[in-house]
Amino acid sequence: MAQAVLIDGLRSPFVKSGSKLNDVPAHELATVVVRDLLAKLDLSADVVDEVIFGNISQSSDAANVARVIALNAGLPFSIPAHTVVRNCASGMEAISEACDRIHLNESEVIVCGGVESMSNIPLIFPKNYTNFLAEWMKAKSWVQKLKTLSSFRLSMFSPRVALLEGLTDPFCGLSMGHTAEVLAREWNISRKAQDEYALQSHRLAVKAGQDGKFLDEMTPFYLPPKYDEVIQEDIGPRSQQSMEQLSKLKPVFDKYYGSVTAGNSCQITDGAVAAVIMSSEKAASLGYEPLATVKSHAAVGTDPKRMGLGPVFAMHKALQKANLQLSDMELIELNEAFAAQVLAVCNACESEKFAKEKLGLDAPLGNIRKEILNVNGGAIALGHPVGASGARLVVTLAKEMKRRHLRYGLATLCVGGGQGAAMILEAGT
Repeated sequence: MAQAVLIDGLRSPFVKSGSKLNDVPAHELATVVVRDLLAKLDLSADVVDEVIFGNISQSSDAANVARVIALNAGLPFSIPAHTVVRNCASGMEAISEACDRIHLNESEVIVCGGVESMSNIPLIFPKNYTNFLAEWMKAKSWVQKLKTLSSFRLSMFSPRVALLEGLTDPFCGLSMGHTAEVLAREWNISRKAQDEYALQSHRLAVKAGQDGKFLDEMTPFYLPPKYDEVIQEDIGPRSQQSMEQLSKLKPVFDKYYGSVTAGNSCQITDGAVAAVIMSSEKAASLGYEPLATVKSHAAVGTDPKRMGLGPVFAMHKALQKANLQLSDMELIELNEAFAAQVLAVCNACESEKFAKEKLGLDAPLGNIRKEILNVNGGAIALGHPVGASGARLVVTLAKEMKRRHLRYGLATLCVGGGQGAAMILEAGT
């Protein structure tokens, strides 16, 4: 079986939705990142076999956004492309599928990643308004038009917010924030602990930016249409964030008894990530030194009401496939959907009861040490462009492993709908 290796990856600046990238559609954002990555690697488009991108909110004018990205980036018409959806893990799923296709000798060079423009998730008008417009367009005479017009009701102008609907689980009926509240109560995670974790995320992300750690993984984005303004850093991390400010925020999801606030939750963000996955043989023949080898990857299903615990099940499965232990991991990127969710995952990994009842183990999965977890901050500071985050975790992990000369690293995240995904990287080849 061919070995899949990560050659390199790039991302756009992650930008708080409704701000600088408000008018930039997802396919344009990702196109820039793909072009810049190919240029950075001096990789000929002719050697690319296919393109796979994760995205959860595809716009009607860019159906199968991966194909639109590929063609706009200048890849030949002959290269196929498809879009994958696994909610929060869509970007990681794109990389996982790329690895699988290489393992099966179906492809040798794949451009993959994820993108999300949370700013451009639309409002949805009621079905009766759609019917009204359809009847209006079919009406030929003034009599027919007047008859159609008489059916109009002001209630037709009551749009649903697609973003909020997308963040609500249709099975259990809870929003993602409410599932975080469930974990906070069940694992006795205090408001103070959540705020302290959130503050740490901002501090680490700000420091990483100041230290230039993101320069190697981020490409500048020039704003259309004049291209006279450039974004060169993430818009999200707050250098002046304090516990005092966080403590003043009111709970968002359970207003009376809750502890999950906007401050200890991930930010709603726009962003794109691209990576190049090759077979190790192809990489050698082209003269590329791999950034990391994909040792294993896994996806699991779990209780939608407790979707935040998905990483525990996913990392357990990925570790089993790699024949490794959690203690072997020298660096961990765990997506910060909510501080309560991250802390619950850490507690579950250390719980003997959870290990026996949920994982079928005689001993806890292991300890996620604070000093190796999200060392450059996470989604609470950087943001969570849903379709892109899984790919960012992998790219960020691989580059930090190289800086620290580490052998094994783990990227994992919870997935709306009650799933989890995880990927284990090994340094180089």
